[in-house]
Amino acid sequence: MMESLDLLFADTRFAPVWNNLDRFLWGTLLTIEITALSVALGLVLALPLALARISANPLLRWPVYGYIFYFRGTPLLVQLFLVYYGSGQFRDFFEDIGVWRLLREPYFCAILTLTLNTAAYTAEILRGAIQAVPFGEVEAARAYGMSGFRLYRRIVLPKAIRMALPAYTNEVVFLFQATSLVSIITLMDLTGVGRVIISRSFRTFEVWFFVGAIYCAITYLMIWLFNKLEHRLSGHLRDRPAEGPKPAPAE
Repeated sequence: MMESLDLLFADTRFAPVWNNLDRFLWGTLLTIEITALSVALGLVLALPLALARISANPLLRWPVYGYIFYFRGTPLLVQLFLVYYGSGQFRDFFEDIGVWRLLREPYFCAILTLTLNTAAYTAEILRGAIQAVPFGEVEAARAYGMSGFRLYRRIVLPKAIRMALPAYTNEVVFLFQATSLVSIITLMDLTGVGRVIISRSFRTFEVWFFVGAIYCAITYLMIWLFNKLEHRLSGHLRDRPAEGPKPAPAE
C-alpha cells in the first residue's frame, strides 16, 4: 500500500502537489481561520439583527431589512470588491476616523465582508426560527410570569436555535466554500495557493483535484460536527429505548 502511494506521488504529474504540501497546509489553516472568525462574528451580529427584524418598531425593522436585502441580493464577490477596492475612494474620510489602516489590509476586508454577508443570512435564519416557535409555549411561559429578556433566554431562543441548526449548518458550509473568493484580493488561502502553484507548474487538474479533496474533507467534517451538536441539543426528542417485558408478579 505504501509503495503504491510512493509511486503515485513520485509521478511527475503530482510532483507539484507533493512538493508544496507545506504551502497547502498553511493555506488550509488560513481558510479555516477566516471561516471561524467570520462565523463567530457573524453569529454575534446576527442575533440582534434578527430581533430587530421582528420588532414592531419600524425604525429598527426597516434599516435591518434593507441591510439584509442588500447582502442577500448581491453576489459575495461584488461585496468583496466593494469593501476592498471601493473603500479607497473614501480614503480621506477613513483616515480621519482612524480605520484606513484596517481597510487597506486584504485580511481585514475579507473578514469584514464575510462577516457582514453571513450575518445577513444568519439573521434571516434566526428570524424564521424565532417566529416558528409555537405560540402556545410562549403563552405558557407568560402565564408563569416570564417576559422580555427572560422569556427569550429561557424559552424562545433555545427552541429557535434547535430549529435553526440544520439551516445554519448549510450556511456555515456555504461560507467555508465561499472563502475561496478571498484569493482574488491577494490572500494566500487554500485556493490562492492552488492558483500560484498552477501558474508555475501548469498542472491544473492535479492541483485543483487535490484542493477540491481538501475542501470536501473539511466540509463533511463540519457537517459531522454539526450533526453531533444537533443530536446533543435535541436529546429530549429522541426515542427512548424500548423497555423489556416486565416480570410476572409472584403468585
